Amino acid sequence: MPVRRAPQAVVIGDAVAPPRLERVAAQLGARLAQLGFTVVTGGGGGVMAAACRGARRAGGHTVGILPSSQAEDANPWCEVVVPTGLGHARNAITALAGDVVIAVGGGAGTLSELAFAWMHGRPILLLAGSGGWADQLAGRAIDARRSAVIETCADLDACEAALRRLVLRPARRPTHR
Repeated sequence: MPVRRAPQAVVIGDAVAPPRLERVAAQLGARLAQLGFTVVTGGGGGVMAAACRGARRAGGHTVGILPSSQAEDANPWCEVVVPTGLGHARNAITALAGDVVIAVGGGAGTLSELAFAWMHGRPILLLAGSGGWADQLAGRAIDARRSAVIETCADLDACEAALRRLVLRPARRPTHR
């Protein structure tokens, strides 16, 4: 019998974020936990710490994939810590660790994670109005390798609806002839 696992959502964004973005990221983390997702981040501060905090406070599970080789570098809300020692190269691992990638704002590190997710066919959701690369890439394609564009969510309700459609699809029932 195949082992079932919880769906995993990678939350990416600014390591140093304004309070408004941290509030949104914490609400996103809580919503993901309520939907049964394990929240995966780069394990740092800002959006990453806020998403982990929201998920843990809502009873969810969190994973931090660190650029350093020191587990103690993780934010205190990471339940599972993966110290890679890879520096920015760890962004490839982070981007591929989820069934979906969700960006809240973001700078150059977020852009690299978005590029890896795009190249490997991961669904990408962006929170509109969060700034950074999330707003820059809203409704656009990164390149021609995929026919779709990156999906933009106006708010957390729209994000939840997209998650339900893209990842939490109900299992197909067998058809009887």
